[in-house]
Amino acid sequence: MTSIIPFLRQNAFDAETTKVMGEAYDAACDELGDRRPPALLKEVIAKRIIDAAEKGERDPERLVARALDALGLRGRVGGPSASTSRGHSVSS
Repeated sequence: MTSIIPFLRQNAFDAETTKVMGEAYDAACDELGDRRPPALLKEVIAKRIIDAAEKGERDPERLVARALDALGLRGRVGGPSASTSRGHSVSS
């Protein structure tokens, strides 16, 4: 299991949100397949997830979709299209 924690240096989230973000980060990295993502790509994925969480998104599937869609990777790595998820936020 990888961790999103190192990317949260200046961000404060409650324990549940941090857990959801970590799950989303792991899932997004897993969607890249057998390839081991370079550190820069992992950092960008983490930042996209953090940005979405800062805007109130808490659904792990939507967090994954936003991270991969922003990089243009969602359609290439498999999984359902998340185009219907864009623009919706969930507050806890």
